Amino acid sequence: MKVSIFDVAKKSGLSVVTVSRVLNGAGSVRENNRQKVLDAIRELDYRPSAAARSLASGKTGIIGLIVTTLQDSFFDAVVKELNEVLALHGYFLAISISTGMEGGDNHYLIQEDRVDGLILLSPMEEDNYLVELKRRGIPYVLIDNQQESNDAYSVTIDNVKGGYAAASHLLELGHTSIAHLCGQEMFRSTRERRSGFLQALQEKGLEPFEIVHGDFDIGMGYDTGKRWLREGKLPTAVFAGDDNIALGLINALMEAGVRVPQEVAVVGYDDHYIASQLRPHLTTLRQPADKIGLAAADMLLRRINGNMKRGASIRIDPELIVRESTSGSRVQCNLSERDSGTQLIMFQKGGSKLT
Repeated sequence: MKVSIFDVAKKSGLSVVTVSRVLNGAGSVRENNRQKVLDAIRELDYRPSAAARSLASGKTGIIGLIVTTLQDSFFDAVVKELNEVLALHGYFLAISISTGMEGGDNHYLIQEDRVDGLILLSPMEEDNYLVELKRRGIPYVLIDNQQESNDAYSVTIDNVKGGYAAASHLLELGHTSIAHLCGQEMFRSTRERRSGFLQALQEKGLEPFEIVHGDFDIGMGYDTGKRWLREGKLPTAVFAGDDNIALGLINALMEAGVRVPQEVAVVGYDDHYIASQLRPHLTTLRQPADKIGLAAADMLLRRINGNMKRGASIRIDPELIVRESTSGSRVQCNLSERDSGTQLIMFQKGGSKLT
């Protein structure tokens, strides 16, 4: 037998009116009652009738999501959370992969009233979309947007706090020669993580070993590690702008017989699935995809239902996850010997190769 709204009300111990308000994203429901309804919906696998809701409300029952790529485990986790939360409210999620370079007015999700609202996940050319969304009166929410001027109706991670936490963790372990490998300058996350990193070092009167810009990929970390090894000059610790960079760096170091974390400690960012699967397990800053997805969905639903009259931004704190790549890396000496199998090399931490 098909589950009805009355079954959800009975299961949650609340009224049909309260269940309806939760489904419609009303802001007048207490948070504990809202959670009871959502739990009952999940347990009963309740799905509101999209056709009935569309006829009654004049809405499509579809939320659009534009994302630059799905080849990113963080983005993938956010999308899964969005899909689950929106489904509980009777919405279907229509996903488009787009760079934004084509211009917002030309994107099919924005044309002809195809969606009730739109979520932009880490947009690169967000202004192209926002001009058209505002012109058409389509409610929207930005996740991980690049421009602070567009923070109204946005959900972002406090990347400054994340960069500061990464550097502080390494400083607490006694490291003073710390490098930062970051992404391209166009990304707000690059600028903010670097800012937090530098703030922590400046408070201790320190300068970074080196700041290297590149792509958020394994190759960037690997190539930088190889260059340092050729030059005979290594930091004692590295804050990588994302987990892919960190894993590439660790690969280069381990190929040369450099021990992580005993000789070089490494911190990543994002907490991708692979960060806890490869050895050494990676210390990293976790971006809570579940909180981000839930906050964005809740904000958009409130905009759609007219319960959010003023713009607001939500900043979510990252979480430092300490694992093997920094564990036990407390600095006790300045010199170390590395045996790469055929050649014994002596390096000076934070300096040039000893002769």
